[in-house]
Amino acid sequence: MKRWFLSLVLASFLSLVGCSDPKLPPLASDAKILAFGDSLTEGVGVDPSQSYPAVLARLSGRKVINAGLSGETTAQGLKRLPKLLEQHQPDLLILLEGGNDVLRNVPPDAVESNLGMMIRMAQIKGVPVLLVGVPEKGVFPSTADWYASLSDEYEVPLEEDTVADLVGRLTMKSDYVHFNEAGYQALAEAIFKKLKEAGAL
Repeated sequence: MKRWFLSLVLASFLSLVGCSDPKLPPLASDAKILAFGDSLTEGVGVDPSQSYPAVLARLSGRKVINAGLSGETTAQGLKRLPKLLEQHQPDLLILLEGGNDVLRNVPPDAVESNLGMMIRMAQIKGVPVLLVGVPEKGVFPSTADWYASLSDEYEVPLEEDTVADLVGRLTMKSDYVHFNEAGYQALAEAIFKKLKEAGAL
């Protein structure tokens, strides 16, 4: 009986180890982070100094390049990303995209495929990726399922819940879609926390 109990404890421990979140390599003090995405990355609704990449740069002490483009879909992002990876040679890619696809009812399979190709594109160049999830449409927004699937498939850490949480809080928004200063601050802090948990900072 004792042996059976010890085996059960060991199996549970190994299961927990196997389910641990993917890690990121540590970022040097002079590392460059490419924040890639749509209007939520660009910082629509606030001054550029209050966008999440600008706040993250202050929190992390690293250079964070704001590569957000308002209105962009994942199909458009897939075409834009290669040039930016070549131009900036970043040490980390933060990928926050898919919201415009959801608003335009793009089929989920297409969104997942486009995001997967962007992740793979970065990985081929040796650039680690942090994925940030966005919500599907609904009365109570929750992060689209494909972000967790992509995190598992490509073994990249995922900041899963913050955007969905902020979208549902009027006090954090400047309009129906975009955040205000407090919202972008909260997003930057959540990403900063995830980077620390993943070992990048």
